[in-house]
Amino acid sequence: MRIHLTSVFVDDQDKAREFYTGKLGFVVKNDLPYGPDRWLTLTAAGDENGVELLLEPAKHPAAQPFQQALKTDGIPFASFAVDDCRAEYQRLLALGVRFTQEPADLGPMTMAVLDDTCGNLICLTSTTKTD
Repeated sequence: MRIHLTSVFVDDQDKAREFYTGKLGFVVKNDLPYGPDRWLTLTAAGDENGVELLLEPAKHPAAQPFQQALKTDGIPFASFAVDDCRAEYQRLLALGVRFTQEPADLGPMTMAVLDDTCGNLICLTSTTKTD
């Protein structure tokens, strides 16, 4: 068994597509009509057959209160691995991405938290380099 697809609720699929591809560097795998919305999935660049991230419209009545509660409490909805959290933080800052937590060393990992502009906080993590 393996993870094939996971999702994040987004308040606007077009805005989310722009942020996740233009800022975070994901690539579009599927963008298909699906009722009034779209089946919009992304993968990591260079891993087009890897795990897909569905940018899911936050239309279910529970979605927006859930998102807001997590955001209010500062809890990330998802976590993405990066090679170097501090370097990625600097790259994304230069692109205008807003962070709610700067990179912090937490034992074997470094993590930072960003606002995806679509209703979520996202955690970036990397393994802390040891000499």
